[in-house]
Amino acid sequence: MKGLWHQEAHVFLKQRLALPALLLMAILSITSVWAGMAEIARQKETIARIQPQQANDVAAIAKWVSKEGDAGNAAYYTFHATWDNPSALAFAAIGQRDVAPYVLRVRALGLEAQLYESENYNAELALPGRFDWAFVLTYLAPLFVIVLLHDLKSSEREAGRFNLLAAMARSETGLWRRRIVLRTGLLWLALVIPLAAGGLLSGAKFGGILIFFTVSAAYLGFWTVLCLLVDRKGWSSVTNAATLAASWLVLTLILPALAHLGINAAVPVRQGVELTLEQREKIHGGWDQPKEETMQAFFEVYPEWRNTKPVEGGFHWKWYYAFQHLGDLAAAPQAQAYRNGLEARDQWTSRIGSLLPAVGVQVVLHRQAKTDLRAGLAYQDRIRAYHERLRKFYYPYLFNETPFREADFSKAPRWN
Repeated sequence: MKGLWHQEAHVFLKQRLALPALLLMAILSITSVWAGMAEIARQKETIARIQPQQANDVAAIAKWVSKEGDAGNAAYYTFHATWDNPSALAFAAIGQRDVAPYVLRVRALGLEAQLYESENYNAELALPGRFDWAFVLTYLAPLFVIVLLHDLKSSEREAGRFNLLAAMARSETGLWRRRIVLRTGLLWLALVIPLAAGGLLSGAKFGGILIFFTVSAAYLGFWTVLCLLVDRKGWSSVTNAATLAASWLVLTLILPALAHLGINAAVPVRQGVELTLEQREKIHGGWDQPKEETMQAFFEVYPEWRNTKPVEGGFHWKWYYAFQHLGDLAAAPQAQAYRNGLEARDQWTSRIGSLLPAVGVQVVLHRQAKTDLRAGLAYQDRIRAYHERLRKFYYPYLFNETPFREADFSKAPRWN
């Protein structure tokens, strides 16, 4: 049995396209892993660089603010850095980290406008984007399967060797099984070995790498079965190749694009920029509202500050930060509707992924790499919680009119 496998491997590698195809697959996989790791290294460098810069900015503001001790100035001018560290497998499926912010500096002002300065979109259904390992698997690997398997039997028929091979083989089924396993298996190894190396260098857990292995094997298996079904029709090798190429175009590009358009039409979602403008309009409208009405509305949310010194005269920081937060509360229903729309699109993407393998593969890989919409929204949730801690840190200084000194800057909540 070992000799049969060795003989089949020798015959396969002597074919004109076999070795070049395997080498090219390995080169593409290595390049995609390298490109993904370079991008993630750049993001990590950005995250690491922003922290000392943040400390320098705060130190400069602290020297200026501490002269007068105005807590309003401290809260207004101090930016607080947040960041979303990439997972160990993010290099293989970059997903929304390519378009959504992974670093965001926030102030104790209205948060919604700060969150939606950049848009979220449905990365799983987008047309091909960044060149990463998920891209190679989803869009390029099927073409290699087609190259290696489209003429598995048809080439033997065209060369007049089919009946002779069937007669000489100990088991005709075993003969074709060995050829299929060798072609697909060697191609799969050329695809996943660079991924395994990248995962080990990135410190990825074995379970996560195993999921990527399993998904890639299942995806190549799908295209293998499709090639065998077409080859059973008895067509010529050229017809097989044309049919499979057309199938690749439809299954990986056309149908996902149509599904993307259909989901966007069925689940309309306002743009985040629109929410930003609407929230800013509501905040700006606070300048025209009577201070008493603004403060009463704020005290309904935070009754613990009701008995503090009333706002009198012209501008006052207490009133300013009160209508900033009220602007967030006024925009909250629209922000929730926007989020619900994004989540509904994401759910429909997952459903489409159960029908379209190309979409399903990217859904699973991005989710496992924590680079999908769900991960982006989780980062927003952490920012919201952090922003609330910031506001509650500044409120005692603002409403009790307590001087804010240089030492108080170090007491501000830190992003974890």
